[in-house]
Amino acid sequence: MRSLRLPALGAAILGISLLTASLSLHAQTQTKCTYKPSVGQSGKDVIWVPTPDSVVDRMLRMAEVSANDYVIDLGSGDGKIVIYAAQRFKAKGQGIEYNPDMVDLSRCLAREAKLTDVVRFDQGDIFKSDFTQASVITMYLLPSLNLKLRPILFQKMKPGTRVVSHQFTMGDWQPDETSVVEGRSSYFWVIPANAGGSWRMNWGTGRGEAGGDLSIDQTFQKIEGKIRFGVIEATLREPRLRGENISFDMMDEQGVLRTFTGRIRDNRMEGTATGPNNSTIVFTAVRNGPPPPIRGVSE
Repeated sequence: MRSLRLPALGAAILGISLLTASLSLHAQTQTKCTYKPSVGQSGKDVIWVPTPDSVVDRMLRMAEVSANDYVIDLGSGDGKIVIYAAQRFKAKGQGIEYNPDMVDLSRCLAREAKLTDVVRFDQGDIFKSDFTQASVITMYLLPSLNLKLRPILFQKMKPGTRVVSHQFTMGDWQPDETSVVEGRSSYFWVIPANAGGSWRMNWGTGRGEAGGDLSIDQTFQKIEGKIRFGVIEATLREPRLRGENISFDMMDEQGVLRTFTGRIRDNRMEGTATGPNNSTIVFTAVRNGPPPPIRGVSE
């Protein structure tokens, strides 16, 4: 029950991984499942090498996996990460693996663990498979495969989907968190909503309705913006986007600094703003036209 997959990047990396893998494979030798994978065996795009439990555990904790999640492992090997998520965090899950022998092994290990009602393993190509039902995606793939997956993740996954990659990044898409366990790096991202474009924003100030024209530029999950009310134009302070959730500080046309916290759903934004003495007002915003493409995703 120990797997993740390591690309062939050289004998040095493989040698270190094989040393660690020899320990990780010990528990697998106790299984009655007949297929015995060989460390370093070739797959469709990568070779297979187990990963320490401590790294898998950290990956799943970075993603804050819980019983409410559906975890999908892309290139799932012998199914370790999906089985671990079910055993340790009570999550449901699915593995997508190209090698049919590894799929059979995963299913056998799931049966032995009495988890067949909460996990499944499918043989398939990750680039031709539907994994949009995932709330958490895990992977251990080549950097080039990560880059190929990147636009698919942005186009098809719901905002708020959590993504964790062992060892390899997503190019210039900066992670929200990086962890290192036993010298091995893991990277974490949250799929952002598309906040870009021009918005008409309105809020109640106690003096009647107020508002302005808001414009937001977005590169991956990073945003910056400005708002105009009449002849006044002001930049947003500390803008932040995490999944559907957006927040920023803004000084309104009356010179009052307010903290806006809201949620983006399609072409609408709504939430509350906190001002002096913790006073709270409601705000809404409607996007003018379709959202522009998120910068960087396909570059």
